[in-house]
Amino acid sequence: MRYLLRIIELALLLLLIAVTVQNSHSVDFKLFFGHMWSAPLIVFLLVFFAVGVAVGLLATFSYYLRMRRELSQLKKELRNRPQSQTIVDPSDAIAG
Repeated sequence: MRYLLRIIELALLLLLIAVTVQNSHSVDFKLFFGHMWSAPLIVFLLVFFAVGVAVGLLATFSYYLRMRRELSQLKKELRNRPQSQTIVDPSDAIAG
């Protein structure tokens, strides 16, 4: 199974290299006020892909921090809870 995965990864890499070679011509990226960048298409594709990954990671990181803060608060509440209560039925923990 591991060898099959490596073969698939190698085939995908070769496919991406072939697409890169086919799209190596220069393109113009027009900005505001007459500014223009000229670079191979693959450069622009990689830049926009990297920006998309960074935005996705930032969104995920904010969610992760929010969940971590909530977990910390719940742990603190659990530590401050009196230990004298004996829970016989687990559904009592939800109701209480």
